[in-house]
Amino acid sequence: MIIDGVSIGDNQTFVIAEIGNNHNGCFNRAIQLIDQAIEAGANCVKFQVRNLNALYRERSLQRNGDDLGTEYILDLLDEFELSEQQHVQLKRYCDERNITYLCTPWDEKSIDFLESLNVKAYKVASADFTNVPLLKKLIRTKKPLILSTGMSTEDDLHFINDLLQSEKADYALLHCNSTYPAPYEDINLRWLSSLGKLHHLVGYSGHERGIGVSIGAVALGAKIIERHLTLDRNMDGPDHAASLEFIEFKEMVKGIRELERSLGDGKSRAVSQGEMINKENLSKSLIVNRSISAGTVITSDMIDIKSPGQGLSPRYFEDLVGVKVNRHMEKEDFFYLSDLTGETQKVEAVHFSRPWGIPVRYHDFDKFSKRISPDLYEFHLSYSDMELDIKKHITEVHDCDFVVHAPELFKDSNLMDLASPDEEYRAFSIRETQRVIDITRALKPYFKKAERPMIVANIGGYTMDAPLSQQDKQGYYERFAKSLHQLDCDGVELLPQTMAPFPWHFGGQRYQNLFVLPEEITAWCNELGLRMCFDISHSKLTCNHFGLDFNQFVLDVGRVSAHLHLGDAKGVNGEGLQVGDGDIDFVELAASLKKSCPKASFIPEIWQGHKNEGEGFWIALNKLSGLL
Repeated sequence: MIIDGVSIGDNQTFVIAEIGNNHNGCFNRAIQLIDQAIEAGANCVKFQVRNLNALYRERSLQRNGDDLGTEYILDLLDEFELSEQQHVQLKRYCDERNITYLCTPWDEKSIDFLESLNVKAYKVASADFTNVPLLKKLIRTKKPLILSTGMSTEDDLHFINDLLQSEKADYALLHCNSTYPAPYEDINLRWLSSLGKLHHLVGYSGHERGIGVSIGAVALGAKIIERHLTLDRNMDGPDHAASLEFIEFKEMVKGIRELERSLGDGKSRAVSQGEMINKENLSKSLIVNRSISAGTVITSDMIDIKSPGQGLSPRYFEDLVGVKVNRHMEKEDFFYLSDLTGETQKVEAVHFSRPWGIPVRYHDFDKFSKRISPDLYEFHLSYSDMELDIKKHITEVHDCDFVVHAPELFKDSNLMDLASPDEEYRAFSIRETQRVIDITRALKPYFKKAERPMIVANIGGYTMDAPLSQQDKQGYYERFAKSLHQLDCDGVELLPQTMAPFPWHFGGQRYQNLFVLPEEITAWCNELGLRMCFDISHSKLTCNHFGLDFNQFVLDVGRVSAHLHLGDAKGVNGEGLQVGDGDIDFVELAASLKKSCPKASFIPEIWQGHKNEGEGFWIALNKLSGLL
């Protein structure tokens, strides 16, 4: 069902801020409620319109013999109803503020008036759910209908649902308990599931206190949530006590959006990026407890189970017994799946039109340098690597270039943050970054083709609980610029890395604010005279999250990029995937990179690609060969 260009029933719940008559007859109060609904994140605002002469019998309007409840309602309506001209102005204001105006007509003359406003859909109150003539007039408008089902019996529901289907109406049914406020015991929220079997598009119209039930309705399948919004729950009027004030309404929308992100599709169980990190660090692997030669048949007494979880899972313990390994293994080496299958990834001849390399650590550099001859190596430093003696790990001069990737985590769980508003912490980050620069200078004599080695850095600008406002981001960029001027970068080039909006750090996921969006990346590179390390996986996640055109992102950011990290990506969290395992079209990517940064060097950056003799890197390089 489409309402004002929004597809109802897709991934995002359609949230209706029911203003109704909570303006209490004050036009300016109605405008204020529209503004609050927009700020709270509602998809639309809804009012009510009545022609009292068409709606009530004359005896009732004259207060002649009706009970006190009817007299109370009529007194309020006489006082609180807005004029048709005021509704025209409200509709115009909603159009200007880009929020959908909906309205409930309580009589057929009000339908005629709302048709003159070209409203995009109609809401039917629970009181009119069985009003067949009114429903048929609404169906003839060919507009989508949202119908609350409060006060209805199951027989009513089946009867009206059959009518709507026979008339080929475009509609949604809202579960509702029409008491104000609704007692929790009367809500029967699980009825939503039964309602969903009656009709595919269902929602919830709530009149209870608080927001928990409404959020829970989304988990049970509600695609529309309607709640009353008021400026003050203590105001006079029938709906205020069952309404939410601004802060509550905003928290409800926030909770709904968080729940939507957490629901998933329910079709499969996949290990998330954060789980993979924790699995590597916390789980266990099968390791060999002695040195063995190629051709050895594994027995159970040769296997130990130890952390970290970077090798073959203990679930394969029994499968491994009796296997003949095809490689020499040192004591405490990990077993890998290839030891079971006998299939090993070989380093093949690869061809690229731009400089290429692989990521290495000091401890595995010698091993990799004996297997391949790339144009460059990228040394990924940990904070402990910064204490090592380079001469013990690099013993000869190599005929290639190199790049250094600065640690993002330093000793005592301190993340690099050259943009921190904490001056003491920023000074610490500057000192540690300067140490990385000095190490890079010390590495330079070991690589013949190194002229001005690049240093890739995640420069900081993260927050824990929420992203920064645009105004606050400006201050962070300015502090980074200040830090940059305080660093002695003579002979090296510092490259900020493009970042994903939700990076994983040891200790959890955070919000990243700097060097995420393409317009900011290009603007600050030009402002500060910088070039980027373009992390393709990170930036694909950015595009997935913000709905950006990835190809245009590549064309824009590629123009200010000197070095590339290549890996696949999926969704908003799946980074560093093997080439071909995510959302990226690498043929299209290669064409865009050729246009925007044809000389930029690259490495494959695959999650745990170094394991099993660099298996993940070799797979990626073989897949990319001839493309870049």
